[in-house]
Amino acid sequence: MARKSKQPGGHNPLTYHERKRLKSSGYGTQSTRLTTASQLPFGHCCLSLSPIDAGDAVATPSGHIYSREAIVQYLLTKNGELKKEKAEYERRRVEVENRRVEWEEKQRKKTQERFVRKDQGAMSTALVVKADDAGGGSAATGSAAAASATAGKPKENSLKHVSYWLATSQPQHAKGAASADGEFDYQREIEALPPPPPERPPSPMSGAPLKLKQLIPLHLVREGDEDGKSSKESTGRILCAVSHKTITTQPTVAIAKTGQVMLESVYKELAEPTMQCPVTGKKFKEKDVIELIKGKSGFASSGEVVAKKYNPTLT
Repeated sequence: MARKSKQPGGHNPLTYHERKRLKSSGYGTQSTRLTTASQLPFGHCCLSLSPIDAGDAVATPSGHIYSREAIVQYLLTKNGELKKEKAEYERRRVEVENRRVEWEEKQRKKTQERFVRKDQGAMSTALVVKADDAGGGSAATGSAAAASATAGKPKENSLKHVSYWLATSQPQHAKGAASADGEFDYQREIEALPPPPPERPPSPMSGAPLKLKQLIPLHLVREGDEDGKSSKESTGRILCAVSHKTITTQPTVAIAKTGQVMLESVYKELAEPTMQCPVTGKKFKEKDVIELIKGKSGFASSGEVVAKKYNPTLT
């Protein structure tokens, strides 16, 4: 008989058939194959996941396609949230600055009091010396008594620190960060603040900063609308503006200056040699060419087609 570790289920509390039976109840990592219906077709909005109406399609510099209404509403909402985050960040930063000013003012007063106390101590010492010279030993006796009285105070304070259960011996929390020597650490206070909010809202898909003026209008040609008129036979699939081939998962580019969408192979064959749009005849530069995110399907060649969800197990 084989060793226990080599037997089926020897290293696992559940056998293969038990795990297979428990898969439907959510045990273990769940994985499924995504079909074409689960993928976003080309020409659909990345926010609303619905087909884009004619003349309402825009693209971002990252190549994602959105409905103008959806992306503008997103930018307005995010700008409002960023404004609130900036106000909160500035409020917290002003609090740190105010604490720094208060600490510096306290330190200035302490230094001033220390100087005054030292100066007054020197004057009182001089007066005591004069009194000794004039009055003899009576002043010396008084100064010795004062010295003995002050010597007892530190001992009394040290006894308080030994009695750690008393409320007066508990450590006091000072608002704000302090260094090891008890000084106000301005650099640590600033580092403790959350990172400042970005100046611009991020793109929904790429995360790069996005401005409203960076949106590029696109001219999408749908199947059945080649002549510019809507037809009842329109299937909603996007066609290449030059070859009128259906765009599904092929690499696609758009010319920002004209808004024309075409297959990458057609662009390299007809538009790239002359740097002139085949539809409108306008000249463009290489920086005006945007690679659009291609559509996906259930085939593995189109991209990621397996979705996984991790669930804890007994092993």
